[in-house]
Amino acid sequence: MTNEQLVSKVWNYAHVLRDQGISYGDYVEQITYLLFLKMDAEREDLLGEASAIPPPWRWEELTNKDGDALELQYRHTLENLGGEDGLIGTIFRKAQNKLSDPAKLKRVVSLIENEGPWIGLGVDVKGEIYEGLLERNASEVKSGAGQYFTPRPVIEAIVRCVNPKIGETVCDPACGTGGFLLAAYDHMKDQSQDRQKLHTLRHTAFTGVDIVDEVVRLCAMNLYLHGIGNGGSPVIQGDALAGDGGERFDVVLTNPPFGKKSSYKVVGEDGSVTTEREHYEREDFKFTTSNKQFNFLQHIMTVLDTHGRAGVVLPDNVLFEAGRAGEGIRRRLLEGFNFHTLLRLPTGIWYSPGVKANVLFFDKRPASREVQTRELWVYDYRTNVHKTLKTKRLERGDFDDFIRCYHARQETERFRRFSYDELAQRDKLNLDIFWLKDDSLEDLGSLPEPDVLAAEIVENLEAALEQFRSVTLELVGEGDD
Repeated sequence: MTNEQLVSKVWNYAHVLRDQGISYGDYVEQITYLLFLKMDAEREDLLGEASAIPPPWRWEELTNKDGDALELQYRHTLENLGGEDGLIGTIFRKAQNKLSDPAKLKRVVSLIENEGPWIGLGVDVKGEIYEGLLERNASEVKSGAGQYFTPRPVIEAIVRCVNPKIGETVCDPACGTGGFLLAAYDHMKDQSQDRQKLHTLRHTAFTGVDIVDEVVRLCAMNLYLHGIGNGGSPVIQGDALAGDGGERFDVVLTNPPFGKKSSYKVVGEDGSVTTEREHYEREDFKFTTSNKQFNFLQHIMTVLDTHGRAGVVLPDNVLFEAGRAGEGIRRRLLEGFNFHTLLRLPTGIWYSPGVKANVLFFDKRPASREVQTRELWVYDYRTNVHKTLKTKRLERGDFDDFIRCYHARQETERFRRFSYDELAQRDKLNLDIFWLKDDSLEDLGSLPEPDVLAAEIVENLEAALEQFRSVTLELVGEGDD
């Protein structure tokens, strides 16, 4: 059975539960718990990896029960595993049974028991099963799933370029379901046969942080099923921007959450509603701003160890946004770090429409009065590149030319070099650099296919709406002041 068929089979039963009053979100959450217990059992049977789950709460204790006994066993399983230390406790933190009807619970347990294997055919919780479930859930409830996923070809290209080495530490301060951490692990695990180095790699090399409980649960589950961090949890639930934690890392790989401003609504005693913008007051932040991406960029600047390396996905506004913070942070990136490569990503590759993003590659350098960025190489993989989530999906091979250029450092049609002096002369240090002609503006006969064109129109409209929202938020903030 293919991954897509597995997704469809699991998702079809979600409709049955939906009709009986169980939301798609609750269904995905319960599937998370139950699939983990099943895959933990398969991990032991198929891969010979010892289970970290106490025997009374393992999968087989669910499959041999029916009726009220099954519901009681499942409820006690969630409660007890939520009190465990390490990864298991992280996965089941605050877990509650939402399938309280024993008949519905039995149907889900039987569905999972009779299909699969869930772990033995390269199907992992990072893969099509969970991406498929969460993407469908997002489309059903009309909300974006961008917070969950960075396209795998983008992750793999970044990891291949940054090239984390065994013995180095890797951090993702906005880890989502753990895509970057797992790709880094896959890249590093074959670099040595030394058992001690491999043990260190699996148990101490990786650190992830995410603010969303459900996402932390998926990430912890994902890492556990790959044998990472069995003795403790490498993923932490929390706000990475609240502080640097004191740790420093050799490599940072991340895609901070999309969305420009940090803000929240405050309802007064008289019923009036005001918008408060959230600022992070940190001594290591050279600039105070409510822009989340700029704050994540400043956080990464701090947590990188001396000579550390970073590959970071950030939206276009980081490259051109005016104001003291925007220009100042870009100047600090160029002058205090070696910001050596910028990859302009195509549109149409994100679950959240309208996103235009880039990958920033930079290295930390010891404090110096000399400018650390001598030259910035820009690869334009956006102009005249048309991708969609359905018909023209991003593939791993799409980045082969970029990776070759990244290492060769020779100019091509899409790969250009810009000296620091050229960059410093740009108005407000705008680094939104492009030079290729858009063929669709020159020749109507070269327009993309109708479905691609429609997707691009939607993306542009969404981007415009996001800009209007940010302007509105600024105006509201000024009015409050």
